[in-house]
Amino acid sequence: MTDHTSSTVALASAADAAALAPGFVPPGGPPRRGLLKAFSKNPATVLGLAILLLVVAVAVFASLVYPGDPQDIVGPALLWPGEDASFLLGTDSLGRDVAAGVMYGARVSLTTGAVAAALSLTIGLLIGALSGYFGGWIDDVLVRLTELVQTVPTFLFIIVVVTIARPSAPMIIFAIGAACWPVTARLVRAEFRTLRESEYVIAARSQGFGNAWIIFREILPNALPPVIVSTSVLVANAILIESGLSFLGLGDPNAMSWGSMIGEGREMLRTAWYLSAVPGVAIVLTILALNLVGDAINDTYNPRLVGRP
Repeated sequence: MTDHTSSTVALASAADAAALAPGFVPPGGPPRRGLLKAFSKNPATVLGLAILLLVVAVAVFASLVYPGDPQDIVGPALLWPGEDASFLLGTDSLGRDVAAGVMYGARVSLTTGAVAAALSLTIGLLIGALSGYFGGWIDDVLVRLTELVQTVPTFLFIIVVVTIARPSAPMIIFAIGAACWPVTARLVRAEFRTLRESEYVIAARSQGFGNAWIIFREILPNALPPVIVSTSVLVANAILIESGLSFLGLGDPNAMSWGSMIGEGREMLRTAWYLSAVPGVAIVLTILALNLVGDAINDTYNPRLVGRP
């Protein structure tokens, strides 16, 4: 048998081993399922996707609808929603347009949620992958680091970091990402510990592939489904944390956010409750939409559900 034939047979064996390995995700995603199918099966998921797309559109086109600064005083103070056609959602105690604040707040919340979740996922993937693949003392050190971060209350840790470094959008994103990665790391570590002895990984080692190739090209794609499922939860959690910080006055002072709007309106709940209710409803709808979309992603990528009709 020539070397070319031997290599072809070995690669075919590796592919067969990969296809037979538990948890293997074939190219193109889980068989006979897709996000569109998962969305179409549940009307609630369609509603969630529609709400999420609406929030994204509001964030993207905020500067076109309201080209000025959302913190500018543009009208009389404390106009109720519908009282003046020029101010659809009314004005606050300073005469700022509530609708403009909600639209720009969507931009702040979605940007913070998406970037912070991406940072958290990146840190969690790297630490979990290294810990689960190599084991030994590397695993011990990284597990202890993960446990150390988890022992500190997440919101308290973020408050301390933001307070020391002074509130700003980049610092808030960094603090959220640096505090929320342990859950992802533990999930990825568990997947790597399960998959590192799979037949397709052993076949890759026998072909002389290095650790970096095996981690990022062989194991990681098959460890991603449960991580993808948790992404919507991370984004929703980041949005809630940012809103909580802004409510406490620790948000970016140069940005209008839903949390800061609620915080500024809490002193007038009896006389102008809409100031807190409008941004509060925006937060509720966004988190609800993310949860509904997350359920559809779970139905698509959860290995325990892939084979179900």
